[in-house]
Amino acid sequence: MRENATAPLDPHWQEKYKGMITTPEKAVATIRPGQRVFLGTGGAQPLQLVRALVARRQELADIQIIHMLTLGEAPYAYKELTDHFTVNTFFVADNVRNLIQEGYGDYTPIYLSEVPRLFTSGQMPLDVALIQVCPPDLQGRVSLGISVDIVKSAAENASLVIAQVKPQMPRTLGDSFISVYDIDMLVPVDDPLVEAQPTLGDETTRAIGEHIASLVDDGSTIEMGIGRIPHGVIEFLKGKKDLGIHTEMITDAIIDLIEAGVVTGAQKTTDRGKIVTSFAIGSKRLYDYVNNNPLFSFNPTEYVNDPFVIGQQNKMVAINTALEVDLTGQVCADSLGTHFYSGIGGQVDFNRGAARSPGGRAIIALPSTAQNGTRSRIVSTLTSGAGVVVTRGSAHYVVTEYGVAYLHGKSVQERAMALISIAHPKFREQLLREAIEYKYVHAEKADVEGRIFIGPKELQTTMLLEDGTLITFRPIHPTDEPRTRDLFYALSQETVYYRYMSHMKRIPRKQIQNFVYIDHRNEVAIVATLPEAYGEDIIAVGRYYLDPKTNRAEVAFVVRDDWQNRGIGTFMLKHLTNIAKRNAIAGFTAEVLRENRRMQAVFHHSGLKVRSQLVEGVYHFELDF
Repeated sequence: MRENATAPLDPHWQEKYKGMITTPEKAVATIRPGQRVFLGTGGAQPLQLVRALVARRQELADIQIIHMLTLGEAPYAYKELTDHFTVNTFFVADNVRNLIQEGYGDYTPIYLSEVPRLFTSGQMPLDVALIQVCPPDLQGRVSLGISVDIVKSAAENASLVIAQVKPQMPRTLGDSFISVYDIDMLVPVDDPLVEAQPTLGDETTRAIGEHIASLVDDGSTIEMGIGRIPHGVIEFLKGKKDLGIHTEMITDAIIDLIEAGVVTGAQKTTDRGKIVTSFAIGSKRLYDYVNNNPLFSFNPTEYVNDPFVIGQQNKMVAINTALEVDLTGQVCADSLGTHFYSGIGGQVDFNRGAARSPGGRAIIALPSTAQNGTRSRIVSTLTSGAGVVVTRGSAHYVVTEYGVAYLHGKSVQERAMALISIAHPKFREQLLREAIEYKYVHAEKADVEGRIFIGPKELQTTMLLEDGTLITFRPIHPTDEPRTRDLFYALSQETVYYRYMSHMKRIPRKQIQNFVYIDHRNEVAIVATLPEAYGEDIIAVGRYYLDPKTNRAEVAFVVRDDWQNRGIGTFMLKHLTNIAKRNAIAGFTAEVLRENRRMQAVFHHSGLKVRSQLVEGVYHFELDF
């Protein structure tokens, strides 16, 4: 049962339960060799009990330590102690990483949502659970505080439960309570919780965060995995409205969103108005903030990470990180080659849930490079020994500081080109050559080598039509090749004739490539787009080509027939004019058929100084800035 009402703590609890109270040393004295011992998560690791257990090491052998991830010290995680303690973790945190990578400990890769079933089914029986709780309330219940996650299941299934009782542990609300009588021993401890101070982002994480924020609509419910990148998005969400939170973990960053009025949960499908999570890792500020705060609902992993629960949310956005992504969309998130680095955690749970959510978006984010920029994280093939966490069939959005690649439902060639375009520029040519070698893309793509550029975000703008439709204008992207082709075949023959001055029935692939692979300096191309469930739809294209000899650029644009006569062409010309002025171009030239009166009107009403001359049925326009 979820507990959402506050209740006062029992000031006399030590007297009432004195028969259960003991010291750390006496509590762990009951642990025998060969037993499996579970430890609480994150900052709720019961360090006094752990230290007392390690102090008994000469009396113990073959103790298996089970946990997800813990903060702070891990005194059992030394190769010199492996005869006494072996580590089996569901997530490789930095305090056990060396031990695991050197082969002295174990890592169990598993979806976080499925861990509780290991305990309840008996597949991984627990002899002892060492946990940490807040003091009992007047009803004899203790809250698991900042660590409910898999701890509740462990406490319910372990043969012996020993709990550190700490006044500093927040009394979190939700499905976070157990009866004091379900605990075998209580160990009063009065010391601070282990804290994790917020990590500052850099230019790369901020750029990634800005791209991610562009994918978050008002009213979305978001999940943010562990690491700097998911939380680099926070500052760019401050202009959003009515966001909800359903996430396995929260950090200090959540407070800023709440206090900015961004997070209301008003449009959540389930748990409306509540921030749903399973554990918190942060500073004392965060721990104090969640204490007895009815805005937060702390719940076990089997609820929070259930893909079916996640998928019920409308517009669920899952934000997780990766170590590598290959050109087919395979995501490696838990290992560097053969060296285990982190864990599967909740990445797959939330990726699957967001993918099935109406309007949901499953996002994988990563910097474009590693090792001080010497290695690309977008790779043609994953590093030997690397594991696939999210399969190519489950990958949706991949984000680097260079942009967003949408992969779901796309061919291998489309995926490869999209991912190459958001790789670091110095690795794009190599990736393209390897993609051709592996037959991921057609050999003719060799012609675009050295021409894979992403237009600057400064060229992006928006236009609001009278009916409220919002149109985004942005630089053309290498991955726009199929959408540009679709636009051509959606045009009427009259529009095709007016734009290309020819009755073209088809457009050569080479010509499409020349449209989308441009340098955004001498050539600039802008597309007008509308959001669609599969990404976006291009409804207009405008471009100019600079003649360096005259410092004038030839301009041309086309609008899909069903969007004509709505001011889009006029807006496009104005936007291209502003771009050209910033690039110190003197003016535009254009060629317009005599019959194309609408385009002539756009130029004549541009507000620029316009000259035109009719020669053999074609108007030659010159527009001065």
